[in-house]
Amino acid sequence: MTAAHLLPILLLIGSNLFMTFAWYGHLKYPTAPLWAVVFISWGIALVEYWLAVPANRLGHHVYSAAELKTRQEIITLVIFAGFSALWLKEPLTLNHAVGFGFIALGAFFIFRGPF
Repeated sequence: MTAAHLLPILLLIGSNLFMTFAWYGHLKYPTAPLWAVVFISWGIALVEYWLAVPANRLGHHVYSAAELKTRQEIITLVIFAGFSALWLKEPLTLNHAVGFGFIALGAFFIFRGPF
């Protein structure tokens, strides 16, 4: 895998780490004022955008838009599963695994190429 192929993936991983914390990190602090978590989440999301936009701009030179979006969704699921279990202490169930498996099956067909 070349740097042109790898850099967008690394940027998407970083982007999704920030996105997950921006969207869901505050759930661990349910008594924090809503206005405060909105502003904090917005600041975290700004960093996410600084990684996501270049990831897609650079990635579109070597991947189709559908391939980029599929990679982003897979990365999001992997990061969210870990985040949910480690940060929120919410167990992943068999239903989650089956659902994620179906999404992975969809990704397989995206990258498989024409029938």
